[in-house]
Amino acid sequence: MPDHLASDKNAILGARHHDPFSYLGLHGKKGGWVFRVIRPHAREVWLDTGEKWEKLKRIHGDGLFAWEGEDRPPSPCRIRLEFEGHTFETHDPYTFPSSMGELDLHLFGEGRLLLAYRTLGAHPMTLENVPGTRFAVWAPNAERVSVVGDFNGWDGRVHPMRVHPSNGAWEIFIPGVGPGAIYKFEIRNRQSGAILVKTDPYGFAFEDRPGTAARICPAETHSWQDGSWLEKRKNRDWLHAAMNIYELHAGSWKTHPDGRLYSYRELSEALIPYILDMGYTHIELMPISEHPLDESWGYQTTGYFGITNRYGSPEDFRAFVESCHLAGIGVILDWVPAHFPKDDYALARFDGTALYEHEDPRLGEHQDWGTYIFNYGRNEVRNFLISNAHYWLSEFHIDGLRVDAVASMLYLDYSRKEGEWLPNKFGGRENLDAIDFLKELNMMVHDEFPGALTLAEESTSWPMVSRPVYLGGLGFSMKWNMGWMNDTLAYMKHDPIHRRYHHNQLTFGQLYSYTENFVLPFSHDEVVHGKKSLLDKMPGDAWQRFANLRLLYAYQMTYPGKKLNFMGNEFAQGREWQVKSQLDWDLLSFPAHQGMQRLVRDLNRLYAGRAALHDLDFSHEGFAWLDCNDADHSVLSYQRTARNGSCLLVILNFTPVPRNHYRIGVPGNGTWREIFNSDSHHYGGTNMGNGEGLQAEEIPWTNQARSISLAVPPLACIVIEN
Repeated sequence: MPDHLASDKNAILGARHHDPFSYLGLHGKKGGWVFRVIRPHAREVWLDTGEKWEKLKRIHGDGLFAWEGEDRPPSPCRIRLEFEGHTFETHDPYTFPSSMGELDLHLFGEGRLLLAYRTLGAHPMTLENVPGTRFAVWAPNAERVSVVGDFNGWDGRVHPMRVHPSNGAWEIFIPGVGPGAIYKFEIRNRQSGAILVKTDPYGFAFEDRPGTAARICPAETHSWQDGSWLEKRKNRDWLHAAMNIYELHAGSWKTHPDGRLYSYRELSEALIPYILDMGYTHIELMPISEHPLDESWGYQTTGYFGITNRYGSPEDFRAFVESCHLAGIGVILDWVPAHFPKDDYALARFDGTALYEHEDPRLGEHQDWGTYIFNYGRNEVRNFLISNAHYWLSEFHIDGLRVDAVASMLYLDYSRKEGEWLPNKFGGRENLDAIDFLKELNMMVHDEFPGALTLAEESTSWPMVSRPVYLGGLGFSMKWNMGWMNDTLAYMKHDPIHRRYHHNQLTFGQLYSYTENFVLPFSHDEVVHGKKSLLDKMPGDAWQRFANLRLLYAYQMTYPGKKLNFMGNEFAQGREWQVKSQLDWDLLSFPAHQGMQRLVRDLNRLYAGRAALHDLDFSHEGFAWLDCNDADHSVLSYQRTARNGSCLLVILNFTPVPRNHYRIGVPGNGTWREIFNSDSHHYGGTNMGNGEGLQAEEIPWTNQARSISLAVPPLACIVIEN
């Protein structure tokens, strides 16, 4: 045997061969053909020569078989395998050509393969008239990569893959393997020889926990019926539209009596009527990509392309989104490109090297979270994330992405001490690669999916987060207003007797309110980790706590900005949110919680139904102080205005002291009437109000030519219109 063949043989048997297709399968030789198969557990192997089945010779005891003949057998070659107790026929994977296009490989290497999820991963297909699955993975520092699964005994010697040297992508078509089969990639590192068994980064589904293998998905068969919704979304004027988001965790909104989780289809049946009744415009789902640990809430993702099977299949989730759209409800996904966990079966040191992350921990690790940071400067990594965003928006018709932890991406020194981070090439703290990635992400979303939104959870004063890239911004549609949220909650925690000294916490936000397109969030982050529920943050006795919370919601819903509230807030959940149990729906048997839910429902409808409360959320023209200086009484009053000139006046009393004969300046003549009062007995209040109407008087007040005298209830908000 020639030396090179002996070397190839030993490499195949040792599962170290970098190019197994050069040795296995059918190859011409002087005077004929040679066909080789590696099947360690087979007793016998036969080849269909076209005229008969001929037995292969075992040329090594570890399962290497060969056949030689003068005439070329039909290709792709068909083989018969005999194992202990059973025999089956299949086609040999090593007689199929590559099914990966050179253009796709080139674009992937450049970071421009937008539909990378259709090239990489596991895709059932028919090749050369033979059904099977094409597997592909990126592992440039591997000596050998194999597909292992329940179809080959998890033996890495059986299906080593073809390498594309230009960019380190590996592929193999395995006949007869189809949807439902579970698999991983076995990778031998080129330098160390270490063997790693990894789940598919582009896997579309995964086996049940605690298993971590990917599962081959069937081709999509869903016949979408939401074309009208998508067409309207393209032309929706979201800058001026009402947007009221209900954030929820799919596994703990409601559960079955025996503790079983709702499936996506069951969730849609229960959730959609509730959302419609409450008056929300959008649902925001906390991460539903696959993750191993419930307690991570989905933020430590191991399967970026995989719908978590906790709640069903990808087809089930498509049905959920479609049901939402048919009901007129948008769906936003929480998306986590800022970091990924160190689980050894997933992305971490994927081919034995820092592939998706940085090698240097000063760039590549989040010390606080115990996770890795993506290497945004690497084309293939950036491509992975951009195509993942495209996947959710394209394959599942998602209406937007809420991008988690953007601040941690923007700053190289985020949560790091001096000496624990590396500056950029200009000596600064800005992560230039992450900035470029975020701009590319947002341009892709807005170009490819008109009307889809991106929302940044960004907690610093980074400028122009929600301004277009062509103007120098990051390109997000909107940004969470964390400053407003923190100041407001800090203010509300104060005993009302002390609030006069903290009045600026309510007024300061107007200095920057229109620098970004802001969302006002009371999210899950505010009701976990010892922060207490929103109800428990409120001071005072039981009545005051509920009154304060009603006031807080009324303030949020009448202040400029789109809205977001976490599930349970709407009926004053008493305890902190816990991922392992459903919300305390039984609280709705108590009048105070019923009243809170009614208040939120009415506020939602008031917000959506009055253009003045949403039309100019992002423009200073939609807001004007009537009086922002009455710190002594802890009263605020302001005007909200729409483009058509309609306006509402909002008066908020942040003390438990009723304010009778309280005078405010008004912009119009005639009679003003109260259209909302958070102190209504309907919500659990004292029912103090202004039911008779309010006549404007020719008494100048706070820069207005006219004014009215009204009753302002304790710890309450009233809204009036002309």
